[in-house]
Parts: sequence; structure tokens; C-alpha cells
Amino acid sequence: MGYGRYVLFRLVNLFIILGLVTLLTCAIFEGAMTQMLRAQIDERVRSDVMNYIQQQQARGYVPSQEEIREFEQSRRKLYEQKYGLDKPPWIRILYRVKDVMTLNLGRSVSEQISYAGSREVKTIILGYLPNTILLFTTGSIITMLVGVFIGFQIARRVGSFLDRFTSIFAMVTYSLPMWWTGLLFIFLFAFKLRIFPPGGMHTLPPPTGVLGYIDLLWHLALPLITYVFVNFGGVAYVTRQLIIGTLQEDFVMAARAKGIPERRVLYGHVLKAASPAIVTMTTLSIVNSLGGAIITEAVFNWPGMGRLYWIAIEANDMAIVIGLTYVLTLIWLAALIFIDLIYGVLDPRVKVGISTGGK
Repeated sequence: MGYGRYVLFRLVNLFIILGLVTLLTCAIFEGAMTQMLRAQIDERVRSDVMNYIQQQQARGYVPSQEEIREFEQSRRKLYEQKYGLDKPPWIRILYRVKDVMTLNLGRSVSEQISYAGSREVKTIILGYLPNTILLFTTGSIITMLVGVFIGFQIARRVGSFLDRFTSIFAMVTYSLPMWWTGLLFIFLFAFKLRIFPPGGMHTLPPPTGVLGYIDLLWHLALPLITYVFVNFGGVAYVTRQLIIGTLQEDFVMAARAKGIPERRVLYGHVLKAASPAIVTMTTLSIVNSLGGAIITEAVFNWPGMGRLYWIAIEANDMAIVIGLTYVLTLIWLAALIFIDLIYGVLDPRVKVGISTGGK
């Protein structure tokens, strides 16, 4: 299979898996979605009936109960046809899958969930996503840079004090729940030392201009420090183990035996050989960050994707839950394809999608 055909094959797989996940999600939430739609219809029908009665009375005519009942039934039938409730459940599920796959995610039913005055699910997700990128994706990038650098350094000094300290530090910090560490840091840096604010994205009322960006960075600092503190030790330890394993490979020993300078061996051979695993770890860390963290965002009162998930679940807003699940699944699958394709570039020993069959 050629490289181009392999890319096409993986893209087809992506849409098949994405469709199956969306189908499963829509099937799971079918009952809740139907209940939510019926509640919306009841509310709209009541409003339409009240308007009908008022309009008739304004004309000097008082409609009978039978006329009101007929009008109510006609409006209910109209809305049920509009929302597809007159069709079998499996038909509704397939229609919903089609809408979600084409990013027609519908509207939020909750009064407390909106963005810039819009209750369109797509607009809400796109509004919350940059906040999560600002905190967790930035934190993931800093964590990977610091962790990989430290891990590479301690792998060259196995058994040193720095190596032992980093290993112990990684085991301690990586086992700490981020939300618990966040509460501890809020108590220490916000209430005791009063260096950072305890939460939120802006001071109220938010300043404008350059002061607005400074205020945002001030609020961002504490949750960002918490994220990096909890995670970078684990990344450093994993990188250490990866580099140590690569240093014991035959091609490294052969390079040293040829008299190649140690710096060139480390950066030209070892780091290059370990790069696919490091890229995989970095990519998955960044992609995982896009989903946010429900409890951590609640602790810091940060309006990101995790907080949006929690609010949607509390409000029984299935349109947002389904939309978030679809978007994050799409990002994950795209990241896995990126990792597969980048392997062939980073490591010439790996020929992605090219069969070497034969005898």
C-alpha cells in the first residue's frame, strides 16, 4: 500500500469510527433528548395558546374550550413534525447523527449556557475552547518542554542527586490530584501570600486595553503553575527511562566506538531515535488538554471545556454533551492519524503504510 493510499485509508477509518461513536452517543442520549424536546414543545405550545387566546380576545371573540384544544393539538403536531418526534426512534437517531456529523449541533436548552448572547451549541463550544487552550494546552506545552529537557539531562547522569531527587519528586507530584493541589496553592498563594487571585479569568469589572491582558495573565498564572507542577515530573521520569533505554542500543554503542563526539551522539542519534515516542507523548498530552478538567476548572472558576461539560450535565443539556463528545472525538482521531503519519518522517526505519511483503 502506497503512502497516499494509506492516508486515504486512515481518513476513511476516521470517519467510520467517528460515525460509530456519534451513533452510539446519540443512541445513549435518545431518551433524554426526546424528553428534552417534548419539554420544549410543551413550553412553546403553552406560549402559542396564550397568544392565540389574547389575539382572539383582542378581536372581541372568546374562543371555546374545544377551539383552544384543537389549536393546541395542531400546534403540538406541527412541532412534533418539525423536531421529528412523529418518526420512530431509530429514524430520529440517524437524523441526529447526520446533523452532528455535519456540525449542525442545535441549540442549548439551558438559560444559563450561552456565549456572546448566542445559544447555538457550535458557537458556545467555539467560545469556551480558547479558554481551555489558553490554560491547559499552554500548560501541556510548557510541561512537555520542561519535562523532556530535565528528563534528557538526568538520563545522562543516572544515579546522581538530581536523578534521585527528580524520581522521588515525580512519584510524589504525579500522584497528587490536580484539584487538591490547586486548593492547596489557592490557600497558600491567594489567601496567605496574596500573590495571585483565587480564581476566574478577570477582575470584576474587567479592565480594558493592555491592562486587560495583564489582568488575564495574572489570573492565568496560578492554575498554570499548578498544572505544570503536578505534571512535569512525570514527563521528566518517562523521558529519562526512554533515553536510558535508547543509550543502551547497539547503534549508540557503535557510534561511540567510532569516536563520534558525545554531544553529536546524544543529539544526533539518541534524541532522534527517541523522537517518535516523545512526539507521541507530546501530541496526546496536548490533545488531552483540549477537553479541559472538570474539577480543576471548577476549583479555579475557569470557564473552559471541562466546566462546560459539567454545566451541561447539571442542566441536562444533551445537545451540548453530544456536541462536546463529537468535537473531542474528532480531535483525538485526527491526532492519532497525525502520529501515525509523522512516524515515517521522524524515523526512517518506520515506513508507514508501505508493505514490505515478499520473501
